[in-house]
Amino acid sequence: MTMEQRKEKMEELRAKMRSSAKANRKSVIEESARAKINARDAARLEKQKKLAEVLRTKADAEERGEDVERAKNWEWTIEENDEWEKKLARKARRADFEFHDDAHAARRRYKKDLDQIKPDLTQYNRQKEVAMGLAPGTLTKRAAESLYRDANSLLYADNKPTEDAIDRVISKINRDVDKKRNFSRKRANEDEGDITYINERNRVFNKKIARYYDKYTAEIRASFERGTAL
Repeated sequence: MTMEQRKEKMEELRAKMRSSAKANRKSVIEESARAKINARDAARLEKQKKLAEVLRTKADAEERGEDVERAKNWEWTIEENDEWEKKLARKARRADFEFHDDAHAARRRYKKDLDQIKPDLTQYNRQKEVAMGLAPGTLTKRAAESLYRDANSLLYADNKPTEDAIDRVISKINRDVDKKRNFSRKRANEDEGDITYINERNRVFNKKIARYYDKYTAEIRASFERGTAL
């Protein structure tokens, strides 16, 4: 086989590779699009199913002459109702977003962090069993000091957290750092120039007006800015 034939063979192989890669990429894109459509359709069907169940329950209650909300509340247990009321009360307490003082802001931050904590109850129960000793209920002073420490405890730095616990702390710190980095009070339209509006609706209106009248009022506005207007 001559050198020219080898070059032609190499070009054919490269062309096949390019066409194969292009076909594979097209297939992957089509499959991804189908998956998105299927997920969207499934969510839509689930939403329609829930709506149909609500409408059917409402129609059945109206046929029996019952209150719809009262009939719906029968589905909740006492424990679930208590949890719901606690959630509403907690939401009402946290509805105050105004800044009062540093202690109030720190407490709000602490409570928000507590909501994101997912304790490892299995590991906690294991440590508790070791600390409590042989039989349940016989809590020695040494065991109590090992698990429930106070200001008078002399034990320090003998607890080794698990890798999962360390990962949770690191992920929490990284989330706080990213949130602080991405936080900005800068408005989205400040780069356009001077702020001549008081809200979003006024900004859109001023933009429409400027589209037609800026070319006629440019000299007047420039005179006002220089302070030479008559």
